Amino acid sequence: MEALRELSRNHVLGNPIRLGIMLYLLPRGKVLFRELLDVLDVTPGNLDSHLKALEKAGYVELYKVFADRPRTAVRITEKGAEETGEYLRALREVLSLISQEV
Repeated sequence: MEALRELSRNHVLGNPIRLGIMLYLLPRGKVLFRELLDVLDVTPGNLDSHLKALEKAGYVELYKVFADRPRTAVRITEKGAEETGEYLRALREVLSLISQEV
């Protein structure tokens, strides 16, 4: 059950909010902080702490964009996309094994 070990080793993506952030970013590439707040229905402080954990792991980059006022944007990194893809592959493998046993 190597896939299960892979899932348990990734403490960053093992958190449901961080996984949700990455799943939302994966097809989009980048989004505004405010959009993530609305989609995930979390507090700004909660989202900020999860984004900092993802940034520390090298999965996302935070940067400022200037429109009518400065806004924070979040961009998925190549490492973040690869790690999320690997996490999803391992999750699919575990689910497949479980469904065969049921």
